[in-house]
Amino acid sequence: MASTEEDFPRGGIDKKPTESKPVEERREVDNLFQSHDPPETKKRKGASKDDSKTAKKKKTADPVTLNAQAKYVEILHLKNIKEGMLTLACVKEVADFDVVMSLPCGLQGFLQIGNICDAYTKLLSEQLNARKTEEICSLDRIFRPGMVVRCVVLKLDVTKGGSLSIKLSINPKLLNKALRPGMLKSGMMLSGCVESVEDHGYLLDIGVGETKAFLPKQAAKDQHNNPEGIIIYVGNVFLSTVTVEQQIELKVGQNLTCRLDEVKGSGRVVRLSVNPTTLARTFADASHGWNLTNLQPGLLVKAKIKTVTKHGLFLSFLSFSGQVDFLHMEPEQVSTYSVGQEVQACILYIEPTTRLVALSLRSYLLQPGTLMDTTPAAGDRIGEVVEGCKLTSRHNMSGAVLELPDNTRVFVHKNHLKEMEQTSEVDKLLSIPELSCRILNFSTMEQIHFASLRKSVRDKPHFRYEDIQVGEVVGCTVTELLEHGMTVMLSGNLKGMVPKTHLSDILLRNPEKKYREGMKIKCRVLSVEADRKRVTLTRKKAMLESTLPVVSSYREAKPGLVCHGFIVSIKNFGCIVRFYNEIKGLVPLAELSSEPLVNPEEVFYVGQVVKVKVLQCEPEKERLLLSLKAVVEGDTAVEVKAVPQVDLEVGQKCEAKVVKKSAVCLEVAILPEAAPALLPTMHLSDHVSNCPLLWEALQEGDVISDLVCLSKSKENITLTKKPLVKWGLEQGLFAKAFADILVGMNLIGWIKKVMPYGVFVEFPCGIIGLAPKSALCDRFITDTATAYQEGQTVVAMVTTFDEEKQRFLVTLKVSEVTAPEGGGQALLLRGMRERRTVGEMLASRENSGVHQQLLALTVGQKLTLTVDVLEDGATFKSDKLMGVTIAASKHHVIGVTLTMGQKVNAVILHVDFITAHIHVSVLPKLLAKKKSLTAASAHKVMVQHVDKDFTVVAFDNTAHLAVIHATDHVNTVFFETEQVKPGTTLSVSVTDPACDELRGLPLVCVQRDAAQRRQPRPDRHRAKPSESEACAGHAYGEMLKGTVRTVKPTCVLVALADGGTGSVHVSQMVDDVRVGSFPTSLVTVGGEVTARVIGGRDATSQRFLPFSHPNFQYSIPELTLIPSKLDESVVLKPVKPREKLSSFTVGQQITCFVSKYNADRKSLEVSIDPSLTGTVELLDFLKDRKDASHPEKLYKMGQAVSATVIEASSKPYRFSVSLTGLKQLEQGIVTLGTVMNIDPHLGLLVKLPFAATGTVAMTDLTDCYLRDPLKVFSKDQMIRCFLLGNENGKWQLSLRHSRYDGHLQGSQLKINELQVSPEQPLKVKDPEVLSIDALKPGQLIRGYIKSVGEQGVFLRLSGSITGRVLLHKATKYYASHKVMSQHLPASTLLTAKVISIDQKAQLVDLSLLSQDTDKSDILPESLCLPLRLTGEQKEKYEAKKKKRKATLTEDQKDPAKSKKMKMEDKQPEDAKSRADVYFREGEDDENEKEEETPPKADTVVKKKKKTKKAKKGRPDDSDSGVEVSCREEENKSKQGKPDQAGPARLQVAAGFSWDLGLNSLKPAMVDGEARDADSSDGEDQEETDKPQKKSRQQQEQEEKEAEKALVQREAQLMNPSLRPQDAAAFERLLLASPNSSLLWLQYMANHLQATQIEQARSVAERALKTISFREEQEKLNVWVALLNLENMYGTEESLKKVFERAQQFCEPMPVFQQLADIYARSSKIKEAEGLYKTMVKRFRQTKGAWLSYGSFLLQQGQSDAASALLQRALQSLPSKESVELISKFAQLEFQYGDAERGRAMFDKILGTYPKRTDLWSIFIDLMIKHGSQKDVRVLFDRVIHLSVAVKKVKFFFKRYLEYEKKHGTSDSIQTVKEKALEFVEAKGTKAAC
Repeated sequence: MASTEEDFPRGGIDKKPTESKPVEERREVDNLFQSHDPPETKKRKGASKDDSKTAKKKKTADPVTLNAQAKYVEILHLKNIKEGMLTLACVKEVADFDVVMSLPCGLQGFLQIGNICDAYTKLLSEQLNARKTEEICSLDRIFRPGMVVRCVVLKLDVTKGGSLSIKLSINPKLLNKALRPGMLKSGMMLSGCVESVEDHGYLLDIGVGETKAFLPKQAAKDQHNNPEGIIIYVGNVFLSTVTVEQQIELKVGQNLTCRLDEVKGSGRVVRLSVNPTTLARTFADASHGWNLTNLQPGLLVKAKIKTVTKHGLFLSFLSFSGQVDFLHMEPEQVSTYSVGQEVQACILYIEPTTRLVALSLRSYLLQPGTLMDTTPAAGDRIGEVVEGCKLTSRHNMSGAVLELPDNTRVFVHKNHLKEMEQTSEVDKLLSIPELSCRILNFSTMEQIHFASLRKSVRDKPHFRYEDIQVGEVVGCTVTELLEHGMTVMLSGNLKGMVPKTHLSDILLRNPEKKYREGMKIKCRVLSVEADRKRVTLTRKKAMLESTLPVVSSYREAKPGLVCHGFIVSIKNFGCIVRFYNEIKGLVPLAELSSEPLVNPEEVFYVGQVVKVKVLQCEPEKERLLLSLKAVVEGDTAVEVKAVPQVDLEVGQKCEAKVVKKSAVCLEVAILPEAAPALLPTMHLSDHVSNCPLLWEALQEGDVISDLVCLSKSKENITLTKKPLVKWGLEQGLFAKAFADILVGMNLIGWIKKVMPYGVFVEFPCGIIGLAPKSALCDRFITDTATAYQEGQTVVAMVTTFDEEKQRFLVTLKVSEVTAPEGGGQALLLRGMRERRTVGEMLASRENSGVHQQLLALTVGQKLTLTVDVLEDGATFKSDKLMGVTIAASKHHVIGVTLTMGQKVNAVILHVDFITAHIHVSVLPKLLAKKKSLTAASAHKVMVQHVDKDFTVVAFDNTAHLAVIHATDHVNTVFFETEQVKPGTTLSVSVTDPACDELRGLPLVCVQRDAAQRRQPRPDRHRAKPSESEACAGHAYGEMLKGTVRTVKPTCVLVALADGGTGSVHVSQMVDDVRVGSFPTSLVTVGGEVTARVIGGRDATSQRFLPFSHPNFQYSIPELTLIPSKLDESVVLKPVKPREKLSSFTVGQQITCFVSKYNADRKSLEVSIDPSLTGTVELLDFLKDRKDASHPEKLYKMGQAVSATVIEASSKPYRFSVSLTGLKQLEQGIVTLGTVMNIDPHLGLLVKLPFAATGTVAMTDLTDCYLRDPLKVFSKDQMIRCFLLGNENGKWQLSLRHSRYDGHLQGSQLKINELQVSPEQPLKVKDPEVLSIDALKPGQLIRGYIKSVGEQGVFLRLSGSITGRVLLHKATKYYASHKVMSQHLPASTLLTAKVISIDQKAQLVDLSLLSQDTDKSDILPESLCLPLRLTGEQKEKYEAKKKKRKATLTEDQKDPAKSKKMKMEDKQPEDAKSRADVYFREGEDDENEKEEETPPKADTVVKKKKKTKKAKKGRPDDSDSGVEVSCREEENKSKQGKPDQAGPARLQVAAGFSWDLGLNSLKPAMVDGEARDADSSDGEDQEETDKPQKKSRQQQEQEEKEAEKALVQREAQLMNPSLRPQDAAAFERLLLASPNSSLLWLQYMANHLQATQIEQARSVAERALKTISFREEQEKLNVWVALLNLENMYGTEESLKKVFERAQQFCEPMPVFQQLADIYARSSKIKEAEGLYKTMVKRFRQTKGAWLSYGSFLLQQGQSDAASALLQRALQSLPSKESVELISKFAQLEFQYGDAERGRAMFDKILGTYPKRTDLWSIFIDLMIKHGSQKDVRVLFDRVIHLSVAVKKVKFFFKRYLEYEKKHGTSDSIQTVKEKALEFVEAKGTKAAC
């Protein structure tokens, strides 16, 4: 006791420590410390002599300087921080891998996760290696903001910015490294770490040598002031006491500060305590032996003030000196401190070099365990600029204290009193009345704000992440390039990230070439996450320079707003565009471009900046619909406010006046109405090179004539000046709508867009088609961009079209399209005419002298020039041509010697009017005298100059020049090797020696051999006609003669007289076609025929081409040989295929011709005429099942067949017929079908003819029921069905042979199909039950189990009749419906007896009992279920029970008798309850009110009569229905007669063998004592050898002890927590209970504890194979355990494989939920979220899936995502579940999310359904738990005024009154009573009752 008082003084006179011994001892330690610190002498070795002398003086003075009193008190500066320094710190922020610590005087340090303690580090390593991520104790569970801890400075790092980073550690081995075991004293306080957990306590590592510190468990649990205990996690740090809420046992790695209660063995063994009260009163004492080496921060000391200064206090404590700076003095007591005053202080830090000890007098540090405020009471003011501050005190070496206008004190460090480069001028600051400062941070250790007076700091635009505005352009400095982006530094220490995709407009492969460290750049802020200190920026130029509005929230995205965004994802349905603050929107596929896009990924790329227009925005749902097309159309087109008031149709000519010019179009006004219209630049000419020339020549106000209306819409009118397009419009060669487009039609259009996969061609009226890459040219094209250019005029032919999608394909192959009139010469003349027009227009302008000079020049004209420059050819000048450039290329000066200033003659090759550039040549052969040319003469020419579409050539030996067009066809594609270049030789023929259109130049025709092969040849060679050759073209209805050339089954080819080839379809042979005939066989090869043209066919694609007008020509004419059509007097009118198709009606009989059999689709194709084909499905032409194996042999090509129209539709195109002769499906007929699906519960789903479906019930599969009737069927199997009837569009079918037999006797169908004989009627073992009238009581009938439930077993007797078997009529055993459902799966065949029939209710009651059906019981005996009592046994049992009740009172009076009955009365409680339940189920007919429980078996009842003890009664409350005593059981086991109740008790006892003798129980019951107490009658008999030695009292005592031992053993074996310890024990138990998942899981856990992972997997696989397939829940438990195992110890692949297997063998929904829970528990949030998304997609009709996902999102804090999920769930689930679903989500909001949001959800539901009192009750419960009293009372006031039943209102009044009694006052209680009285008076007697 004295020792305790000495160590922990409790008041009174304080003992003064002796001065001598402790001082000498401490000085000696100081000297020793000095001797071990030699850096000063080493540094001075190379110094001068004077320096050495000074060093020696300093050395002798070292003992004085260590811990000596300083001249003045100053705060801790960053320069004073050294490695190894001990200090107190306060937790400021907790991150994932480190903790931000607040150090004294506003400094900041970092504690990393690996520097907490060795035990915690080791534990983390083991858990990570074992992948036990769900067990990892995170830092936020160890540290809390405001917690004060001891720490040591581990390392000082310099960051890349040059600042100092302080790394800290709290490892006890570093904190206590100066201590040795011999230095430990009782009463000291040290930090320690839990090293291991023992039975009676904990071993702590205190970091002192080999010392073992022990903390008893009792001390850890009972010695806390808080009666509820403490929360302690691995690595927890406590300075003294912890006041928390819940008691948890200490764990390995926990860091504690403890008191040494007892020290043994020279400090090698110590006993610790953590009593918070004791720790709070523990002060450092001199007897503890503290010195400057081992002194610890956080120690409480009693000190005396030595000196009081302005800047702080000097103190003395123990034998040391210390100081307290002004920041750690109590502000209210600053003026009260005096010399000699004794104070309590806390050691703050100890400088390692000078051994300066800093202390604190602040009250919050003198109360160990108190959490300090990390934020001040005034709120977070960091970053705020405050005006009007006053300087109250100045501390030269520390700083100054300011007072803010609100009287708040702030401290300004001396470095922040001035700018970096300025000198300190504190005196000037005192003279300034008001100052401006910026608050930098809040120091938790001093509880004061730190501020700065620097102007540069005040003027910073961004001081915190909260100051950065989204969309702001900021200046940054590049700090580092990473793989995923670039980090930059904003103003101050704010960091930002530029993602890799945002480093430039395109993805940079080598960003280091563009950016370097320290580079100054500008960025735009995309998003700011201030709480996570994340800023995302972009360097995309389009985003930086954008002047469009910034969209940073959905509410800012107003419809019609145009803004910039960037593409983040490209899908097949469109592009997702992101804006600022992660705002995203969708651009649908139709809004991406004005022309259709097949694959958006080929047009757009991720990261691309796009300008979009907002079409629609739903802020509540966070949905944004955007458009790219609307922006482009807005830029390229003029918005017309009103519909143009002009009567102008497509194809009509007009003239217009230029109103405005833009880069892509001319805005014109149609004359004379001045209606606005558009003339695109590309529509000024057929020549792409002439379009910019014409655009340049035109000016605003010019009138353009000869325009044609191209398209007309509500918005605008588009005109064209393209000559070929105008010609097509004038001739009517265009389609006004998509419906007018026909395959084979030739259209003139222009290239709209060039894509890698093809080109989009636009036609008049806005119709757009696609020319695939393969249809661009007759030869293969690698690059579409080199073949065609936008705006180029082309001729296209329609090849295919899709009416549903409004799409069509065209071909641009020259060999397949028609050639425009005039060919290349016409193109040349039009192009040259346009260029001359450009010159004339330019020359007509004012100040156009240069253009007038150029207009007078022509190709071939000779000029006299002066050589000006000789470089890359030659440049000339002319006195007559001023302001123009005259040049000759190298090719045109070869062989000519030129000098500067030389006069030469030159010939003009080309004149460029736009650039005023003249190309000339000085070659002598071009300047020679011209020779005459004659028409039709052939010449060789050489290319001299090439200008895009036009080429200048020179004739050999004639000195003539000519201009030729580059191509002869607008579609011609020249490859790179074919491009003409200067020097290329061509062959030409002269058409006109002097053409006026060419201003006297000859007009020639180029002989292109290669091109000729690519051009369509209208005049083909007729000597050898073939199928691929085309005729010259014939008019519709024209009569032709020819010779039969080829006869095919489906057509006849005729060689016409003009050399062409015609085709005759099989339907065009004769007027009357006989079914089954082959019409083409009527003609023979070589026969002469007369035919008439009815259409055309493409030679290459063999497509039928109907006539659009009389003059349209085709490659192969389609002919007819039908005599009635050959009469010229008969007028043939062309009929379109759609019109003909619409003329057919369903059920109509037609004649068609077989075309071919499609093996892939298993269908037959037939044709009616050349333009119309139909489809016959397999079931619509098969009449015999034998033909299903080879259906292609049933019909031959060209055969005429009779068909019935099933479906005829033109939109969409569908034409189906049937060849079976059936017009429709009718009840009672037999037809073929194919099996679509096999359902074990319903039967077969069958596909029928006429696109119908039907079902076959289990009872209609056969006349003789089979145990597995579906086994003989397979998918796609062909079967014959009898149609029973039609319900809701589905046919009910039957496969019974009896149905076939009855049907066949009255029909002419083949009897061998059914494999039965009509003479021998089919034997029907299980007749059809068509109605309940066919059943009779007592009848035996078979059926299939439909379901098993609480109401009984339901048996399917027919497709429409189901019988019910009550549970007590199903089996002789007591079995629940769950047990029955496990052993009686659906579709099990059973025999039942009809008990009763209720005609009115249409109910049939059945029995499955063996005495009724003469069959064995439906449940096996191996289940060891108890039997039901019947008849005499039940009566005896009831009589015996009454007798027991009668003797109850007597037994209570006689304790001895009742004691003897205890062993007989033992029965598990669960067995009692289970038997009672089954007994009640069996008493439905007897209407018994009293609950009874029968014995387990008949044999048990009989054996009871043999013993008198068994006949004695027992208390009713403990009656279990089993009266077999343990003594009787022991006797029977010794006699070799095992008890029949053994198996049942084995199951209940979880593996205990009741057949063993009680000798095996003795060691466990008596705890090893040598006692021989027996507990059975048999053992009593053994002890009768010495009856005289034992008295009656001894025997009764032994019986009591044996009985007690048996009860204890029985309880142990029934305890589920008792587990075997080895594999042999598990195997023994598994033999008895192989279906117990609990045993299997315990077996797996046993292996896992021994780190035997593979053995645990093998056990799981064994369990899955061993457990019965009926035990679905047991198997699921094993699957879940295996998933957990793979998640912790396996790989992602192994986990995925187990997951997929589990879905196959279990219900998928629970497997998904279990794996998602596993992911969530193991902190795999991303995987869990992905699995939940998959789950709600797959099980969208399951409410549980949505609730699970919603709960997960709310637990993760994603409330908005949970709200969006609720909306999705409401759309997916039936409307009847909406209310319950919203209610569940609202409850989840209260539990995990925002209670206010949950409250709003309930208000909304109850506003719609105010009478749902169940919801009101739930709402009230939640509000009581989570809401305020005011809100609860408001809610009660609402509910008591509901218009519901009076009883329900009374219920709520009772709840209201109970609530007020518990939480309210007497007044509030009286108020409720008054409201209830008012309600009663209002409702009258109805409410009062």
